[in-house]
Amino acid sequence: MEKQNLRQMGPGVPDFEQTLENHGLFLERGETHTCQVNLGLLCNQVCKHCHLSAGPDRKELMDLDTIFQVVEFTQKTGCKVVDITGGAPEMNPHLPVLIDKMAGLEKVLMLRSNLSALYDANDPGLLDLLVKHQVTIVSSLPSLNLSQTDAQRGQGVFEKSIMALKLLNDRGYGKEGTGLVLDLVSNPTGAFMPTDQIIAEKRFRQVLREKWGIVFSHLFTFANMPLGRFEAWLKKKGTYTRYLQSLWKGFNPCTVEGLMCRNLISISWDGYLYDCDFNQAAALPMANLRTHIQDVTKIDLHHQKIACGNHCYACTAGSGFT
Repeated sequence: MEKQNLRQMGPGVPDFEQTLENHGLFLERGETHTCQVNLGLLCNQVCKHCHLSAGPDRKELMDLDTIFQVVEFTQKTGCKVVDITGGAPEMNPHLPVLIDKMAGLEKVLMLRSNLSALYDANDPGLLDLLVKHQVTIVSSLPSLNLSQTDAQRGQGVFEKSIMALKLLNDRGYGKEGTGLVLDLVSNPTGAFMPTDQIIAEKRFRQVLREKWGIVFSHLFTFANMPLGRFEAWLKKKGTYTRYLQSLWKGFNPCTVEGLMCRNLISISWDGYLYDCDFNQAAALPMANLRTHIQDVTKIDLHHQKIACGNHCYACTAGSGFT
């Protein structure tokens, strides 16, 4: 236990890199195959767990020039998968341009949706585009309980989420044989560890099918990230250290090999490079250098060290964030 006490980040919580060292592990990049693109911090929800503190009052949006720079950058890197996120990416008017351009390069496309933004958009043209290019939808649904979901995400969000899932099902999403993948992401509605993923998926399938006739492809459960709005909420409640301790105690060394940051480049709304979306919130740029995509001439990231912080415990607790 002596090594674990060399570097402390809060009472009883060892530095994340020290924990890796204790397990004989080192977090570095493998082959990069995914570009995650954050289209902005504008969102129709004000979620209590949001690590980026996104919301309707945020003005940060990726402009069209940066969209085209992103397209060029993905060609340089050879990324095969483009993971589009936000905020609520549906609220960026340039989303259709990015989808069209990336699909033309034969990229696998993913869109991370909070569902209510997709429903509020009321845009059949966007849905047509998603279906046309077989964009995988990764949608947030923290709970099957209306009051719990609305308490975390805002009043009326649960009902809109259910309506959006029905709308996606009507377009073929989540149904076998269509090629249209509809994945769900569930996270705790408080400062505790997520439910076992296999158990949660079984329950979600049963309840969504029996109550609303909704089907989906897969469900993933993740711990809440102690950053942004959620970090502020934890500190206000006086439970920040306790939550970090629970993540540390749940550290699973088997998750490190498959962490998404090992194979992903994250691009912020203003075009800067990070190892992951969470490091954007933590202001930890890739290789500790603030680098813009337009300034990158050569991509050689294999074996590059990944920037870490104690928020990384959330990605390595339990089943991990892969």
